[in-house]
Amino acid sequence: MEKETKIRLLETMLRIRKAELQLAALFKLGKIPSAAHLYEGQEAIAAGVCALLRRDDCITSTHRGHGHCIAKGMPLKRLISEVSGKKTGCCGGKGGTMHMFQPDIGIMGTIGIVGGGIPIAVGIGLAFHMQRRDNVAVSFFSEGASNNGAFHESLNLASLWKLPVIFVCENNLYATSVSVRRSTPVENISVRAAGYGMPGVTVDGNRVDDVYAAGMEAIDRARRGDGPSLVECKTYRVRGHFEGDDASYRSKEEVAEARKRDPIDYWKRLLKDAGEITEAEVDKMTAAIDAEVAEAAAFAEASPFPAPEDALVLTGPAKD
Repeated sequence: MEKETKIRLLETMLRIRKAELQLAALFKLGKIPSAAHLYEGQEAIAAGVCALLRRDDCITSTHRGHGHCIAKGMPLKRLISEVSGKKTGCCGGKGGTMHMFQPDIGIMGTIGIVGGGIPIAVGIGLAFHMQRRDNVAVSFFSEGASNNGAFHESLNLASLWKLPVIFVCENNLYATSVSVRRSTPVENISVRAAGYGMPGVTVDGNRVDDVYAAGMEAIDRARRGDGPSLVECKTYRVRGHFEGDDASYRSKEEVAEARKRDPIDYWKRLLKDAGEITEAEVDKMTAAIDAEVAEAAAFAEASPFPAPEDALVLTGPAKD
C-alpha cells in the first residue's frame, strides 16, 4: 500500500468519525427528525473497501450507512442536510438517514430494511455483466441480515451467474439487541460462502489494512469476471443500536473493552511508528476535518425544509 493511500484511509476514517459525532450532537438538540443509527467504531470497513472502488462502481448500504456514503464520496453538506431533512440534502430532504441515494457517484441507497440492499446489489451486478463492463457492486450488510432469505438467494444467484458482486458483512456482534451468539449457529459468517461456491474470508474489521487487502482480492476477482466473494469484517458497535438506546442488553465493561480496539487509534499508531505521519500532521488533518464538518452542519442548519407542496414532486439526485 502506498503512503498516499495510507494517509487517505486515515483521513476518510476521521471524516466519518467526526461527522457521526456531529450528527449525535444534532440528534440530542432535536435537529434530526428521525432515528439515527451511527457508525462510530466501524470506520475501517467503509474506508478500506471504498478506497478500492471507482466513481462508477456501486454500493448498497444499510440503516447504518453514513460511513459508506462518506467513504464513497458523498459531500458532508449533502449528507448532513439529508439526515436533517433539509431541501439541500442528497434526496431533497425526503429520504432522510435511511434512504440516501447519489447515483452519479454510485451510492444506490442506504436501505432501512434489514438485508434489503443485498438483492439490489446483485441486480446492479447483473446489469454490469450484461453490459460487459468491469464495474463491481458492493453490498454492505450486517450479521443479522445474513440470516435473512434475501442473503441466501442473492449469494446463490450471484454465484450461479458469476456476477461482479462483493458481499461485505459487517459483523458488529449485535442485531438491535440480539447477540450474534443467540442468533447464528456458525462462528464465522464467511463459511456460508462455501455453500454457494464462492470464496469467503473473515478479517479483523477494526484493522483497515486487513479490510483493504481482503477487499482488493475480492474486487480484483470480480473485475476479472471470476464472480462474487463474501468478506466478513468482525467489528463492534460501540454505540447503541440507535441514539437513545440504553443498550442495557450488554455490560459497560464489554463496551469499554471494545473501545480499546478503536480502528482510528490503531491506524494512527501504525503510521506514526512507521514514520509516515507525525502528530503535527494528524492535528492539522483533524482540524481541517473539524472545520469541514462544522461548515456542513451550519449549511444544513441554514437550509430550508422541503415545501409541503413539493411532497409529491419527484426530486432529482444531487450532483457535485
